[in-house]
Amino acid sequence: MDFTVSSVASAMTSPRLRRVMRRSALAALAVAAVLAAALGLALLVYPSLYVWRSVTLGDSDVDDQFRFPRREVHAAPGARELPLAPDEARVRRAFARALPGKDLERWLAANETQGFVVLQGRQVIYEGYFNGHRREDTATSFSVAKSVLGTLVDLAVAEGRIGSLDEPLTRHVPELKARDARFERITLRHLLDMNAGLHYVEYPFLTSDGAKTYYWPDLRALALQGSTVERPPGEAWLYNNYHPLLLGLVLERATGVPVAKWLQDKLWQPAGMAADASWSLDSEATGFEKLESGLNARVLDFARFGQLFLDQGVAADGTRVLAAETVRAATSPERAVSLAQLRPGAYYKHFWWGQRRADGGYDFSARGNHGQFVYVSPRNGVVIARNGRSYGVPAREWIVLFEALADALGAQAPNR
Repeated sequence: MDFTVSSVASAMTSPRLRRVMRRSALAALAVAAVLAAALGLALLVYPSLYVWRSVTLGDSDVDDQFRFPRREVHAAPGARELPLAPDEARVRRAFARALPGKDLERWLAANETQGFVVLQGRQVIYEGYFNGHRREDTATSFSVAKSVLGTLVDLAVAEGRIGSLDEPLTRHVPELKARDARFERITLRHLLDMNAGLHYVEYPFLTSDGAKTYYWPDLRALALQGSTVERPPGEAWLYNNYHPLLLGLVLERATGVPVAKWLQDKLWQPAGMAADASWSLDSEATGFEKLESGLNARVLDFARFGQLFLDQGVAADGTRVLAAETVRAATSPERAVSLAQLRPGAYYKHFWWGQRRADGGYDFSARGNHGQFVYVSPRNGVVIARNGRSYGVPAREWIVLFEALADALGAQAPNR
């Protein structure tokens, strides 16, 4: 069919096309009006900074560490790295046993890994950095921060700042009892084990607890006013970001210092972390740590956190940071919440994920969104830390890989 300028112009000015264009324009205006009305309503209901973050940032990502204000966590002057004992060939052989036919570095890079560190014998036997990440760069932890927070609570108990994990939440946050007497039945242990009975809905976006506990500009106020009791504590496990926020309030009040300062003085420096870290804040105005997700550090120092637990609370220089019984109580299957519905032998406790092994032992890990992991295998003497831009593969595949890699490294250990 031949088209001429006049025929095209005639078609564009036809009554039918004009009606279609008019209807499309009206539909676009209607959609814009609805969106504007929804935005206006949201601004009436929610803080403007929360609405702006939710609309413009969308889902969380690993670059959020650069979008939030932060509180610095300084390493001790003169802190040293863990000893290096590179054994890449042995790690590659172990990886080949775990994932036959796959090349370690290519597979890690293809699955959006930033850093991958393996410790064995208290030494760094492998470290690799991918997709533009460098050794000195910090990675954000997401919920690995929860496992660190649980450790900070333990340190406050050890110093007598908190009497016991079994004391009621309302002993430290009495405002909650005034709002709902049922809060008095919730203990700190319930919060650490994610079975406090608090209401939590991940979606829909903007109205969800997931978005609020991540983007709200005053997380203290959100924890005090937004947390609600849904069922008696101890009845059911529910992963819920109000738990770390409430524990952050407890820790801040019990110690009299910001959580990041407590981390620096009681864990980061005594454990010998070799580089500075930071903890993201909800806003400059309120300065409360994003306790559900905001710890930022090098992959090497996340691995060192795992090594501290592998060594039953003793740092590389021999300093005892945590009691051995505290480490066992936080990570063993005893008194843990069973997650057999997710995987046979799986459990959750004290903000740690655990897995019973066939020989009666157990491995445990700290886990964060988008594929942040600190994996500890006591029977193999192995710690694996992985940070990434995304999971790349389903989260469970990482855990299965870590198990197989740790077992292979344990079998191939030079002293075995």
